[in-house]
Amino acid sequence: MNARTQMLELSVEGRQIEETVSGIFHTLLLHRTVGKFHYKQEGTYSIGTVGIQDVDCDFVDFTYVRVASDGLDQTIKKDIALFRDTLRSTDNPGSGQISLEFYQKKRARWPFPAECIPWEVWTVKLDILTLNNENERQICREKLGEMLGEKVMNIADLMNRHEYVPKMPNQAELDLVFDTSISDVQPYLFRISHQTTGPSQSSVGTTMRKFIKDTLAL
Repeated sequence: MNARTQMLELSVEGRQIEETVSGIFHTLLLHRTVGKFHYKQEGTYSIGTVGIQDVDCDFVDFTYVRVASDGLDQTIKKDIALFRDTLRSTDNPGSGQISLEFYQKKRARWPFPAECIPWEVWTVKLDILTLNNENERQICREKLGEMLGEKVMNIADLMNRHEYVPKMPNQAELDLVFDTSISDVQPYLFRISHQTTGPSQSSVGTTMRKFIKDTLAL
């Protein structure tokens, strides 16, 4: 099976890394999370509700909607924080990418572990900007908010297309498709990975710098 892949590229200041990635990943998980399954008998179940809540960003002019689950939030927060700290730990800010991969498991014969088969992978690639003053930071804050709004609309459009997601499992196979470890909701199985590189000269970063300069020249 070939996993669907999507790449989202953005330029951000160091202090905007966590909110940018959180906004995108929580948007994705909003579409890939269901309520807890409650089985009455094999083949018969009900699905619990999923609450939502708005999150206002501190360093970006942006508000996103996430699943109202502290457990889910904590699950992804530690990986995003590690990515942020890794990117900000160098004196020469570079670029990095972090991926949210949805997968399902296929049981293997004992004593081998289950095979993990990815079916959808979303990667956020960030170019880290170093801005000179508060004026530039404000422009970046506003422009990044606009870009995130566009990304979220694109995500919603892609998620609503009729494409493959794992079929609903029976009770015995529930943990092959869903993460059942969270107490109040049930996302599809996912994992997060990241990598970083040195200073970047990507076209996205160059475009953002040019936009800031052109705005200041008006």
